[in-house]
Amino acid sequence: VDEAASHRIRITLTSRNLKSLEKVCTDLILGAKAKELDVVGPVRLPNKNLVITTRKTPCGEGSKTWDKFEMKIHKRVIDLKSPSETVKQITSISIEPGVEVEVTIADS
Repeated sequence: VDEAASHRIRITLTSRNLKSLEKVCTDLILGAKAKELDVVGPVRLPNKNLVITTRKTPCGEGSKTWDKFEMKIHKRVIDLKSPSETVKQITSISIEPGVEVEVTIADS
């Protein structure tokens, strides 16, 4: 790997489904290690818990019972050190539906 063309690349993955997120993470890391790149991660960031508490009854009468709906958002960060052309090849793998991939490139 030519050091002059090498960049620090951060791949951020977010998803509501943990299994698909972990699958995309392992696929990205295996692809990067197959190309012999420096890989740091996946770093597991704290989950975001979005909670909505609502009354069960639509009209407001009756016993005061409540429903609680929760959505967890999982996040992973993978750091690579490689040329930007190689990252295009790695991230061209089939990414599962529901997983958002964000790639940021910083010069080292």
